[in-house]
Amino acid sequence: MSSFPVVFPDTGVARQVLADSPELMVVSFRFETGAKGALHHHPHVQSTYCESGRFTFFLGNESFEVKQGDSFVIPSGAKHGCDCLEAGRLIDCFTPRRDDFL
Repeated sequence: MSSFPVVFPDTGVARQVLADSPELMVVSFRFETGAKGALHHHPHVQSTYCESGRFTFFLGNESFEVKQGDSFVIPSGAKHGCDCLEAGRLIDCFTPRRDDFL
């Protein structure tokens, strides 16, 4: 069970750290329909698993749809973001840990 608080980084988005160590962090993101994950980049390698919902992801110059059961990796430094088409939950893993989430 996570002892980290739920925070709301953007309208319609709830984030909670589920587990962390210096080498790895697991984070839950819940999105309401129509919410956006703002375009951004970071030095961490990120893997994303779609537990539920439907999203359009933007990665570099590409866009693609993600639905329940899909997963993919975002390379270090790559610009990315998403639009939530149907409310759902994403589970992201970051290596190393995102200290800005603590």
